[in-house]
Amino acid sequence: MSTPVHDDPLSRERGHLAASRSALRAMREDVETLDISDVTANWVNAAVLERQIEDRIKALADLSETPLFFGRLDYLHAPGAERAEGAEGERFYVGRRHVHDADGDPMVIDWRAPVSQPFYRASKNDPLDVSLRRRFGYTGGDLTAYEDEHLSDPAEAATTSKLLQQEIERPRVGPMRDIVATIQPEQDEIVRAGLTGSVCVQGGPGTGKTAVGLHRVAYLLYAHRERLARTGTLVIGPNRSFLHYIEQVLPALGELTVRQATVEDLVGHVEVRGADEAATAVVKGDARMAEVLRRALYAHVSPPAEGIVVVRGSRRWRVAAYELEEIVRELLARDIRYGAAREALPQRIAHLVLVQMERAGEAPDDRVQNAVARNTAVKAAVKEIWPPVDPARLVLRLLSDADFLAEHAAGVLSEDEQKAVLWVKPARSVKSAKWSPADAVLIDEATDLVERTHSLGHVVLDEAQDLSPMQYRAVGRRCTTGSATVLGDLAQGTTPWATRSWAEALGHLGKGEAVVEELTAGFRVPTDVIAYASRLLPHIAPGLTPVASIRENPGFFDVRTTPAGTAGVLAACGELLSREGSVGLIAADARVPDLAAALDAAGVGYVGPGEETTHATRLTLVPASLAKGLEYDYVVLDEPRAVVDGEPDERTGLRRLYVALTRAVSGLIVTHATELPAQLASS
Repeated sequence: MSTPVHDDPLSRERGHLAASRSALRAMREDVETLDISDVTANWVNAAVLERQIEDRIKALADLSETPLFFGRLDYLHAPGAERAEGAEGERFYVGRRHVHDADGDPMVIDWRAPVSQPFYRASKNDPLDVSLRRRFGYTGGDLTAYEDEHLSDPAEAATTSKLLQQEIERPRVGPMRDIVATIQPEQDEIVRAGLTGSVCVQGGPGTGKTAVGLHRVAYLLYAHRERLARTGTLVIGPNRSFLHYIEQVLPALGELTVRQATVEDLVGHVEVRGADEAATAVVKGDARMAEVLRRALYAHVSPPAEGIVVVRGSRRWRVAAYELEEIVRELLARDIRYGAAREALPQRIAHLVLVQMERAGEAPDDRVQNAVARNTAVKAAVKEIWPPVDPARLVLRLLSDADFLAEHAAGVLSEDEQKAVLWVKPARSVKSAKWSPADAVLIDEATDLVERTHSLGHVVLDEAQDLSPMQYRAVGRRCTTGSATVLGDLAQGTTPWATRSWAEALGHLGKGEAVVEELTAGFRVPTDVIAYASRLLPHIAPGLTPVASIRENPGFFDVRTTPAGTAGVLAACGELLSREGSVGLIAADARVPDLAAALDAAGVGYVGPGEETTHATRLTLVPASLAKGLEYDYVVLDEPRAVVDGEPDERTGLRRLYVALTRAVSGLIVTHATELPAQLASS
């Protein structure tokens, strides 16, 4: 005898899903049919409102392949006066966005709402007044399973959620997905940390630090929407491929206004067409360069050689040289921006003239002071005493003029360091110069010395371990009045100037008070893979806590000796492509052209890093230098020794190898014809 539909829990939950989707569609239609003709005073207001309506419509999109809700909470009692929306016995469906019915009653509660928090934090030891937590399983957008935890029932033992494990281990094709259904308690604490404080997350491969940072942005926008709408938010990634990989996470959570950029984007005052040797880039990226730039800039300020005479009508007003000198000393002592002080100087001079006018019996007002500040003699004096300085021209002179650099780097940079940063062939102009990425950061520093950089409300900085001190300063300027979430792994630092400690990095960022959190539970990398990669840790980051995989599925792992050439690598790719999910072929940068040619000859389709895979083309060919932050269900790692040898020193090479080894979610095949690095030998 079949179970009646009304007695079947799965059917009831499917019914709630269908009703919720209908309610969301109605919410969207309500916005689409809004008539704003009677509420806009002018075309500017109309344009702004239309843009807001468009964003709201996009935020209410029902993504057919994305579950509208993924959990349910049944409370024993009302959640409390501070959570008035709860009532005794009330149940809440937890999802990616809030959905209400025609009467305004909630059908799905936003995962960021306080009443949803126990979905992530409640346990048998601390049920948080939750009697039942239900997780839902989906195939595509269809609800296919559920799993219950009776948290307040002492007779029921705590168990590991099978649906949670399946969701974590589920194969994926395409860009990064959100993790709202699988956020763990230690991750949730970081996600929901307050806006006023900065947080630094040290996390090894597969610990979810990138996802935590993105979900933290989504949470802060929910909790402090008006404030962040005014001040802005920014996610900074290491490269365009990485940003493309993560770009769909926030829109899937209904957040469409977060800007994404690289550090290079932020400091793009000039066109970058050159590159530095590693030793040169290390010096240019050193925080001491900030002092060299400051000295060089303020060296343009010169004491007045003589006083000035301001003529107004038949009267002459004299400002003595010593009075001008006193104003200059005062402005320098205030340590304000060069440009702000230059703008203040003519007003200070005009004030002295007005004092003389008042003593002579005149009654000047602000209009007179502004007129005096624009007087030809005053303007000439300001230009002589405090001349305008173009930041790019300042850096150009420092890198081109050995004497100018020596004068302002004395006691800061050694002679060898000064030689390292000087151009062999000085450029003639800002436009003709072949600026390097490090030069662009110096220009950004000089620009901020002249005029304050706009500060945002919150900045997320991912893969931070690879930034130089000067790059940290560039990011810090974007959040001087806001907060930051810094994400990284010291073991994955692959630049010659890689971060040595988070305390040092946060100091350069201007967020020395930030709380440092460590994530050590690996959700994405299989046990055998992370254990193999962790053999490198004593050599690349001694003292760092290894990641402990909590995956029940040990994954697939194999190290194979193959003949020289590409046949063995292609065979491994074919083997993994026969499985479900995405495949990454990671190789030393120098090996990529040969592998690309071999794949083309074999008729195997592939895309580059950051390009979107499809079910027809699931292979991505990844240069090792671009692998950071990316992940694939399966990975073939070609020639580990070549990855190490492709870097300027062994430690950086081993760190690059560590990154490449830890990109796999379900399985890894290492292929090599040459001898493996000794550090991978079993200890």
